[in-house]
Amino acid sequence: MTESLWQTLWTGYVFPGGLILAHILMLTVPLLIAVAYLTLMERKVLAAMSLRMGPNVVGAFGLLQPFADAAKLIFKETIIPSGANKFLFIAAPCITFILALIAWAVIPVADGWVIANINVGVLYLFAISSLGVYGIIIAGWSSNSRYAFLGALRSSAQMVSYEVSMGLVIITVLLCVGSLNLSAIVNAQKTVWFALPLFPMFIVFFISALAETNRHPFDLPEAEAELVAGYQVEYSSMAFALFFLGEYANMILMSGMTTILFLGGWLPPFDVAPFNWIPGIVWFCLKIFVLLFVFIWVRATVPRYRYDQLMRLGWKVFLPFSLLWVVLTAGFLLAFDLLPKGV
Repeated sequence: MTESLWQTLWTGYVFPGGLILAHILMLTVPLLIAVAYLTLMERKVLAAMSLRMGPNVVGAFGLLQPFADAAKLIFKETIIPSGANKFLFIAAPCITFILALIAWAVIPVADGWVIANINVGVLYLFAISSLGVYGIIIAGWSSNSRYAFLGALRSSAQMVSYEVSMGLVIITVLLCVGSLNLSAIVNAQKTVWFALPLFPMFIVFFISALAETNRHPFDLPEAEAELVAGYQVEYSSMAFALFFLGEYANMILMSGMTTILFLGGWLPPFDVAPFNWIPGIVWFCLKIFVLLFVFIWVRATVPRYRYDQLMRLGWKVFLPFSLLWVVLTAGFLLAFDLLPKGV
């Protein structure tokens, strides 16, 4: 299907009555499929880096393995601990998974392809990512388990710590653009992607994204040795699967944010043939795929940090460095009269 036909579907000529619903389905259905196959991609890549085969039995080359895993988890019994708060125990994974999906409402996957093209898209993403802490805190507390509660405390402290650095990194991008609109941020990178002039901030943001999603080497909340899987220890069947899917959906979301803020979103690397013949959504998905591969690559190669090292990196390295870079960026733009209008 060509990009023009997708554009026709998106602009509502085919779905004039249920336009918003059509937009949501056109975004969430591929996203859910991507989440399912990201689990297979991770297992395959980790297997290749360990000189193993990985899943290769269910379907050709193991391509049906995600559906087999989903069927297994759906039909398993949901066990709720006797001392748990039943409502909050079930609500916690739902909160985590739903927040990972609704953040995509403001993510432009191509030029004009966004559900809500609001002028405060960055603030919306900040709000949604901050709410993600509640799902984990509620899961740890409602389980009525010391291990789960300690894991939830670790995770909340970790996410709050690295959100501060991520906020300062995004401020440097906003200084260069002068808008909170995500589409405007992408269009501002037509000349050069922000990953080049703001390369240190690009690295800080990506590492902070690893910590924000509780991925290696910052997966301290799920440390098997001391916390027995952390806040997920009491969960089983679909309740556990929602946490699992929420984590992978957050990985895709963070990769999408990195793509928009630093890698030019849907823009090709060079505005010449054959690069500009490829549809923008293909470039957007390709960049996300590369970043997700790096997520998995880091898991396969980097050992887990200690908790004190994690906090030291966030508060004593990333925070002062990103704050210094905000000052330097603002000073540079002001000195050379490069500040956008309204800043």
